[in-house]
Amino acid sequence: MSSPIDFEGVFPAMCTPFDEDERIDFETLQTDAQRLEAAGVDGLVPVGSTGESATLTHDEHVRVVEAVIEAVEDVPVIAGTGSNNTREALELSERAADAGADGLLLISPYYNKPEQRGLLEHFRTIADAVDVPQIVYNVPSRTGRNIEPDTAVELASHENIAGYKAASGDLGQIGEIAERTTDEDFAVLSGDDALTLPMISVGATGAISVAANIEPERTCAMVGAALDGDYARAQNLHHELGPLFRELFVETNPIPVKEAMQIRGYGPARMRQPLSRLSEAYRDDLEAVLADLENSSAAVADVDAAEDDR
Repeated sequence: MSSPIDFEGVFPAMCTPFDEDERIDFETLQTDAQRLEAAGVDGLVPVGSTGESATLTHDEHVRVVEAVIEAVEDVPVIAGTGSNNTREALELSERAADAGADGLLLISPYYNKPEQRGLLEHFRTIADAVDVPQIVYNVPSRTGRNIEPDTAVELASHENIAGYKAASGDLGQIGEIAERTTDEDFAVLSGDDALTLPMISVGATGAISVAANIEPERTCAMVGAALDGDYARAQNLHHELGPLFRELFVETNPIPVKEAMQIRGYGPARMRQPLSRLSEAYRDDLEAVLADLENSSAAVADVDAAEDDR
């Protein structure tokens, strides 16, 4: 199939909110999905790493996907369905597709560290069985194994493998994959907020973004400016967001972003074990960065209002 999703722009990697009993707070989840859609994002990615998928049961996983689909009106929902067990990833993928997910995000198998031929077989098994667009996700810091450029390029030829989420930090490798897949219906997406702008300069078409949970409008503006070739504006926005990018990764994702969500009033900071709340040592800096961003947004709004009154 050719991809029915335009993998261009900003796709927030959503958090999964929990109540005091660590049950999923579906009302907050749906409100958050609607907030992000209203902010102008190009799609939503629930139950990935940022959504604490590792601590959800399969039934919870599917219910989150269904809830996000139900909440939004006009943006695609790309469900995280990866696992280090091919059969489990296939089951999650089939269930997410049956629930109505528009696409799938598949992290490469972690811990068991398959060889490149094993990665090819893993992703092809799922792509052969599930007829929706799929993004392979390379994040060696979590998985212990890199998806090499030759492997990514070979996967790009599969009609259901529509993209590659890049979080290796290797800009040369990312640029090579973009270069070698220009003739395919295949998108390279940033999985590292701090590198989104340079990735776009070498061929990426957008980002699956953690920071977009907190600053969706500004993240969309940065990516949009870069895709339009306005690198001066994109660079300015990148520098405005830079402190946030850094604060959101002072501890393991999604610990800082969930704390930021609570500070902004978007959702609780509660985590499921073994993850824990953000250390107090980092909270003041995070609050300061969020306040600076709010103040700069307010200043821009005041200028725009003054110009409208002229």
